[in-house]
Amino acid sequence: MLRSVILAASRSSQVERLVATAPFTRDVVRRFVAGAATDDALRATRELVADGQAVTLDYLGEDTTTPEQANATRDEYLTLLSGLAAAGLTPAAEVSVKLSALGQMFDEQLAYDNARAICAAADAAGTTVTLDMEDHTTTDSTLDILAKLRKDHPGTGAVLQAYLRRTESDCRELASAGSRVRLCKGAYKEPESVAYQSAREVDKSYVRCMNVLMSGDGYPMLATHDPRLIAIGEDRARWFDRDPGRFEFQMLYGIRPEEQQRLVGEGYTVRTYVPYGDQWYGYLMRRLAERPANVAFFGRAVLSKK
Repeated sequence: MLRSVILAASRSSQVERLVATAPFTRDVVRRFVAGAATDDALRATRELVADGQAVTLDYLGEDTTTPEQANATRDEYLTLLSGLAAAGLTPAAEVSVKLSALGQMFDEQLAYDNARAICAAADAAGTTVTLDMEDHTTTDSTLDILAKLRKDHPGTGAVLQAYLRRTESDCRELASAGSRVRLCKGAYKEPESVAYQSAREVDKSYVRCMNVLMSGDGYPMLATHDPRLIAIGEDRARWFDRDPGRFEFQMLYGIRPEEQQRLVGEGYTVRTYVPYGDQWYGYLMRRLAERPANVAFFGRAVLSKK
């Protein structure tokens, strides 16, 4: 119920205005978002890499409605990649890209062209790109664009969402040599016809999908903060004889940093998903919906006078 309420709020412009103007908002956003500018993203990346972590950077914004907005997002990624290379932060840092931010909703060819330009810049910078997955209506389009990009940029990563009923099959299709696949639970409101609705069903699907990826020839990227799923991931790595260089854990910026450091200390690769930009509202609300503990943090910020 709480998750549904938060997801509904994420689509409300009235709630967005209320949150954006509240005095506590800056402290809340600062925990989960690196900042508004490229320099903020580079600063956060330096800090994480210095702590032994890998990074993937997401320039926030997914409601692109014009070619000009889509091209501006592309250009920001090109600037970011140039900055990462100049700072010596690649290949530890890569980028995550939402195709909707590149024009997917109104011009799929434009989205592909922009994504291809970003992939070429990532190659030149010595790093990679991962295509974020969004709601189920874009899944086929995203996987089609992924397949085209991988012809010239085989390191391009995919994201699959365990709450979708189709995902176990998609994992089998993508668990091939050289294929980088991030497995997450999923953060969008989806109908029962296409997505599991209970947390238990989603967790069971996550484990099934994890087994497919860990037993395959690709490079699994296990994106979860769930202690039980992390423990299962560690167990599956031992079961399938995967050393730490053949898979990784991924977590969100600002969530469970102590666990991130524990895993790094155990010798695992941990990649932190770092968002930046001023379009933070939808991202923040989905993070609150994903994990109830985040709501408690938000509540403490509301009550604080600092």
